[in-house]
Amino acid sequence: PPRILTLEEPVLHMDHCIAFAVHGNPAPTLHWLHNGQVLRETEIIRMEFYQQGEVSEGCLLFNKPTHYNNGNYTIVATNQLGSANQTIKGHFLEKPFPAMSGLFSFQMQYTPEFLCVDSKTFSFQVSIAVGLAAFACVLLVVLFIMINKYGRRSKFGMKG
Repeated sequence: PPRILTLEEPVLHMDHCIAFAVHGNPAPTLHWLHNGQVLRETEIIRMEFYQQGEVSEGCLLFNKPTHYNNGNYTIVATNQLGSANQTIKGHFLEKPFPAMSGLFSFQMQYTPEFLCVDSKTFSFQVSIAVGLAAFACVLLVVLFIMINKYGRRSKFGMKG
């Protein structure tokens, strides 16, 4: 059955790496769990390993991990004779904005009354918005006409 020889905490080389070595004959299949959930490989998280005899050595690689990647990582090795797993804690970054001590923190209270808008209030708001937009358009047209009418006169009767 498979046996996990080593599982090391994340180390930064080119990418962050959780190094592992697994022994098994026949060669075990490997997969990872993050906080108990199956870890899917992406462009940011991928596994690279090579088989040397009965030992598989490699890394679970992280390309620029964030605080979302913190947690417990479990390697699971399985073959026809059994399975083995081992867990390690991965800590990459602190949360960027820890909870403030009440100095600037506030909570928004969303109530159903806040989310529901009656039709009279909504139609009044729409009419105000349309009126302001119409006023702005009229003002722009008047400005354009005035600039064209008075802006073309040459100063001191000189023609350019």
